[in-house]
Amino acid sequence: MMKAGQMDPVSSETQLGVTETKPSAVPAPDRSKERQMKRRMRRERRKMMKKTLPSADNSESLMSELPFALASPAAWKELGFPSPESTQKKRKRKRGDCGGRVDSEEDAEKKKKKKESQRPNYFVSIPITNTQISSAVIEVQEAVLQQEPRLAKAMIPAPTLHITLLVAHLANQEQVDLAATVLAQVKPSLAELLGGQDLVLSFSGIGQFRKEVVFIGLAPGQHKHTLESLAELLRSRFEEQGLLQGDSRGFEPHLTIMKLSRAPKLRSQGIKRVDPALYSNYTNRFFGDQRVERVDLCSMLKKKQEDGYYHTESSLQLGGRRRSEPDEAELLRVSKRLVEDAVNRALQQYKQETLQNGGGPNAAAVQPPDNTDETTTKMDTQTTGTTTKMDTTANSTTDTRK
Repeated sequence: MMKAGQMDPVSSETQLGVTETKPSAVPAPDRSKERQMKRRMRRERRKMMKKTLPSADNSESLMSELPFALASPAAWKELGFPSPESTQKKRKRKRGDCGGRVDSEEDAEKKKKKKESQRPNYFVSIPITNTQISSAVIEVQEAVLQQEPRLAKAMIPAPTLHITLLVAHLANQEQVDLAATVLAQVKPSLAELLGGQDLVLSFSGIGQFRKEVVFIGLAPGQHKHTLESLAELLRSRFEEQGLLQGDSRGFEPHLTIMKLSRAPKLRSQGIKRVDPALYSNYTNRFFGDQRVERVDLCSMLKKKQEDGYYHTESSLQLGGRRRSEPDEAELLRVSKRLVEDAVNRALQQYKQETLQNGGGPNAAAVQPPDNTDETTTKMDTQTTGTTTKMDTTANSTTDTRK
C-alpha cells in the first residue's frame, strides 16, 4: 500500500526510461518523401479519371444515337448540348504554334483568292486636258525630284492626270458593257444637274494623305459641291445595277500627282513617307481651271492608249468642245505645219526643174549678180471647222547662160 503523494519507484523508472529512450527509438519523419508520395497519388488519380471518362468522339457518337439526334440546333442548345454543326466548324480550325486559333491553309487560300478577285479593276474619272495644269504639275514633280531623285517611280505621269469619281470591280465583259450602258443612261440626269452650264473646276494648293499620297486640291466653291453631287449620282446608278459592292467611303475630290504605292521598293530603301518640305514652295499655288468635258470609264489593267491616257471603254460628253474638235491654238498649229510643208515641196520642185534645165551645182556661180531667182508663193488658207484649204501658186524665172 502506498500513501497519497508517494510514487512507485518502478513506474517512475519505466516512465523515465521511456522518456529517455524515445528520441533514439522513433526517427523524425521525412517531409520531402511525403510530398512526393502525395504527388504520385494525385497523378494516379488523374490517370484513372481520364481512363474512366469517355472521349469527345465517343460522347458525340452516343449522343447521335439518342432519339433527339436529328433535332434542330435550338433543341440541342435548350438541352445543354453543343450542336453538331458547331463541333464540325471547330474541327475545321487548328491551333497555331502560339496557341491561338487560325484558319486552315485551305480557308486562307480561298480568302486570298476571293480578295484578289474583288480588287477594283475599273474606275470612272474626269481627265485633265488643260495644259496649264499639267505643266504646273510637272514643275512641282521636277522640283521634288531635284531634292529626292528616288521618288521618280512614285510620280503620276502627266498624260494620266485625272479625278477619280468611283472605282469598281467588273468581273467580265458583260459587266463592262453594263457599266458603259449606265454611263450613257445617266446623261440626262447629269445635264439636269449642270443646268445647261459648263462645270469648271479650280485647282489650288497641295495636300497629302498620311504622307503617302500627294495631291492637288480643289478650291472651295459651288463647283466643288456640284462635282460631289455628280459623283454621288454616278455611284447610286452603279449601285442599283450591282456594280458596286458596298463601297461606302466618302468622296473627296483630288488630283493625285505622286503616290508611294506605285513604287513598293521605296519602303525597303527607307522611304516610307513623302516629306512635305519637298513641295512646301507650292503649297498655296493656283494651278489652273479645268472645264469638265467628259466622264470616262477606264481600265486599270489594260494597256494605255497612244496618248498615254488609260484605256477608255466608254466616254460621256458633258460640255465644251469634243475630243475630236480642235481648238483655235490647234488649228493655228495645223495651218502653220501645212504652210511649211507646202514651202518645202515648192523648193524641192524648183531644184528638180533647175537640174532638168541644165542647171547644176555650178549654175549659181556663173549667173551674174544682177540676175536673181524670183519665187512668189501665194497661199490662201481658209479654215471652216476642221477643213483647211490652201491655194499655192509658184512661178519661177531662170536666166541661164551657156
